[in-house]
Amino acid sequence: MTNGHGKSDGPVVPTKSSNRAGQSMPVAERAEGRGSTKGNLQQQNASRTPSREDAHSALERVRQAAKKDRKLRFTALLHHVYNLEALRTAYFKLKREAAPGADGETWQHYGERLERNLQDLSGRLKRGAYRAKPVRRVYIPKADGRQRPLGVTALEDKIVQRATVEVMNAIYETDFLGFSYGFRPGRNQHNALDALHVALQTREVNWVLDVDIRGFFDTIDHAWLIKFVEHRIADRRIVRLIQKWLNAGVLEDGKHLRVEEGTPQGGSASPLLANLYLHYVFDLWVQAWRRKRAYGGVIVVRYADDIVLGFQEKTDAERFQKELAERFRKFRLELHPKKTRLLEFGRYAAQNRRWAGQGKPETFNFLGFTHICARKRSNGRFTVWRQTIRKRMQAKLQEVKTELQRRMHDPIPEVGKWLRSVVEGHYRYYGVPMNTPALNKFRFHIIRRWHRVLSRRSQNGRVEWSRMQRLSNRWLPAPRIYHPYPLERLGVTT
Repeated sequence: MTNGHGKSDGPVVPTKSSNRAGQSMPVAERAEGRGSTKGNLQQQNASRTPSREDAHSALERVRQAAKKDRKLRFTALLHHVYNLEALRTAYFKLKREAAPGADGETWQHYGERLERNLQDLSGRLKRGAYRAKPVRRVYIPKADGRQRPLGVTALEDKIVQRATVEVMNAIYETDFLGFSYGFRPGRNQHNALDALHVALQTREVNWVLDVDIRGFFDTIDHAWLIKFVEHRIADRRIVRLIQKWLNAGVLEDGKHLRVEEGTPQGGSASPLLANLYLHYVFDLWVQAWRRKRAYGGVIVVRYADDIVLGFQEKTDAERFQKELAERFRKFRLELHPKKTRLLEFGRYAAQNRRWAGQGKPETFNFLGFTHICARKRSNGRFTVWRQTIRKRMQAKLQEVKTELQRRMHDPIPEVGKWLRSVVEGHYRYYGVPMNTPALNKFRFHIIRRWHRVLSRRSQNGRVEWSRMQRLSNRWLPAPRIYHPYPLERLGVTT
């Protein structure tokens, strides 16, 4: 590869490529596949003063080289990371109000002497003096009542990780497969939800395997992860950066704990490294499996470690589940025995289960929605009904209740503006076709909780419901469907 000034950064060493996906893929995956990559840019020398355009040009050349040669290993990448413009861009992309990490540094304080700080950071990266700080571990409640560990990364580590991820994305976005959606540029949860919905309705899916990996982010094997990174990256300085983040450990209750496995959630690099791990452990393997081993059709949708597969044949599904467990064990992963489920699902599930005297088809959850076998009222045809997961809604309502109690004596307009933002944010994610009843229910319970708080602070001990209706009409918008039917959106995308 050449550097940003047109000089050679060293040889590029080819290595044997991993198995890639075949040319054929299901309709939904093809429609939501990679977007078109920009054409080759002219290989012009960068200006003497590096600019954002120079950095973009350099990464575009990396992207084109990765796309052109799937066997290419990149030997010189660090200069893209310690580039001042790359670090500056990374800094301004960080969340400004994020909690400080183990060093106590905030975005605002670091920015008071930004150029001096970035020059110092760039110099340490260049000469190998940069050291990663331990990740401060905090716990956040989950919808099921358990606690989820979350890592709060130090500010400089966030900057370096984000700059490094930009470089690695230029390489790996050419490798990642179409059914992988999690934490990738230009992709989000609704892309994955649309692809799954379309596949369930248009493909011959009779069985769904809902895959749950037990403690995935906490059990990623460091040795295997580094091996996977080295498939494409031969720059030892980038590899050492990743090893520094993995080996930095965590800071919990004032104690520095060394971590032998896993990637701390909360850092910029963690989602990409997790995707990279599952790309080699799962994606390439399942692509080959369905092409060579399956007798019927197989569809796959993966968002980070949330995986759903659809099978035409039950024998394929049962065999796949067994072989997947063996595959995961090889790479230190484990299927959750209770949460990984094989269920009958699809256009014939209700009829088959009725004949067998088994009741209604089971449902499964994916990315905040419960997926249910249903029929359209207009023509009776099969459809997939997506409804807000009940536990998710209850957890959100509990958060709102707690915050309303804290804001009990705040002015009504101030509370109303905050509640409006909460409700609109809920609609923007959960506002999918056929989910209007759940949106109405959410708004109703928000009104009830606000009414109780206002009644508690009232001298009369009660706020008239007519007044409450006026307040809710003033501040809480009516339910709105923000997302079109998946077939419509996929048609536009295609």
